[in-house]
Amino acid sequence: MTRRQTSPLVVALVIVLGLIAPLMDTTIVNVAIPSLRSDLDATVSTIQWVSTGYLLAMAVAIPVTGWASQRWGARRMWLAGLWLFLIGSVLAGLAWNTGSLIGFRALQGVAAGLLIPIMQTLLIGGGAAGGPGGGAPMRNMMALISLPALLGPVFGPVIGGLIVNHMSWRWIFYVNPPICLVAIALAMVFLPRDAGIRTHRLDLVGLLLLSPAVAGIVYGLSELGNRGGVAHAAVLLPLVGGAVLLGAFLWHALRTAEPLVDLRLFKVRTFSAAGALLFLTGMASFGALLLLPLYYQQLRGDSVVVAGLLMMPQGIGIALSRGVAGVAERWGARTVVLTAVLLSIAGTLPFAFAGPDTSPVLLAAALVVRGAGLGTVMMAVLFGAYEGLAKPQIPHASTTTRILQQLGGSFGTAVLAVLLQRGLAAHAADPAVAFDHAFAWSIALSLPALVAAFFVPGRKRPGDAGPESDRTRVGGRPTDGPAVEDGHSGDRSDPMSDQPVVADRR
Repeated sequence: MTRRQTSPLVVALVIVLGLIAPLMDTTIVNVAIPSLRSDLDATVSTIQWVSTGYLLAMAVAIPVTGWASQRWGARRMWLAGLWLFLIGSVLAGLAWNTGSLIGFRALQGVAAGLLIPIMQTLLIGGGAAGGPGGGAPMRNMMALISLPALLGPVFGPVIGGLIVNHMSWRWIFYVNPPICLVAIALAMVFLPRDAGIRTHRLDLVGLLLLSPAVAGIVYGLSELGNRGGVAHAAVLLPLVGGAVLLGAFLWHALRTAEPLVDLRLFKVRTFSAAGALLFLTGMASFGALLLLPLYYQQLRGDSVVVAGLLMMPQGIGIALSRGVAGVAERWGARTVVLTAVLLSIAGTLPFAFAGPDTSPVLLAAALVVRGAGLGTVMMAVLFGAYEGLAKPQIPHASTTTRILQQLGGSFGTAVLAVLLQRGLAAHAADPAVAFDHAFAWSIALSLPALVAAFFVPGRKRPGDAGPESDRTRVGGRPTDGPAVEDGHSGDRSDPMSDQPVVADRR
């Protein structure tokens, strides 16, 4: 099959455009929750499902994306996800009551659950970044593609606040279709075609175990923040149920030739270290993103729009981090990740001692440092996650990394929400103490990432085989050559050669 000769930069820009709407949607809608509650005459507990339903639907959809990308092709699934998000956005804008809005938000969540992991598959497996181990082109494309994911939570509240303050809440959904239509048109022209493997079977048992497992854990963690502790049926039952289902999936996946998510990827050291760091950094970074707008709004008394603007320096830091994409090759990924985690901690530290009158200039400078650390560590970790993997393993890696990041972010947000809630109750006379303690715990959640960073490969020495050596082995046996792009290993007698080949399946 002849592939389009499209510039990798153009492909990456097309993917970035398609990601803008789903990545900013959550924070934009959160700003509109009070308006939704008033206009739809809903209770707080009911209207909260506008956000919760979106997150749960996304959690259910994420595990199936690896199989769907291999079965029908990443390009086709990307277009399907964009159409689904467009339709969900239009219907959400037309919602006539709370129930219909929650349902249409769930439809958006399914689309977002497809788009975000498939983005990584398209970028790396599709050749935009030069494929796994693609060197400088891959680093540059990962730097570009990671910006929407990191900047969405920063700019979302500003955009959402402006829309809610000057227009109807329905426009927080109506802004999405034009973006989606342009993204669809460009994707049809510029994204490389991939036929998929029509004989690739769906691991139905794995799907029935993993999707509700992830959804149960995410729901339990979201309720942990709402209920203020784990000793509640709405928290304990979904957490325990999700953990049991997750354990059952792990047992099943290790005994299945074609699992929904290939756990054999964790035999690759770089992927294992990157997966752990994605969970841990997601835990620390997403948790702090809950605290920052609350600090500005509740403690300093700023409006939603002003709070969003005051958080923009973090976006500047994230943008600046793109310039260090090639540093890992010179210094080694371990040094870069350690430095980046320390920067994110240093940028959070002033907030652990801040009060209502702390200098906004100092806090802005701290956010620039924090943003630079978060942006750098995210790019370095995502780049490292795909080193040593062959093309057929990319969809599985994309799904796994997204699940780990989602669970880490949910855990960190839930823990800090509970700590802040209890702190505010205990220090009602001086809420600054509660925020200081919560930010201190946010720093504590970052410390395990420092430990995990030591397991990231260091600087390569001249003559090192590097991660490429992992790609020339099947089940620990050398092949006749590296894993090739048609999805087959060098062992042509292996009937499972079109599947990820980290371990011997026999």
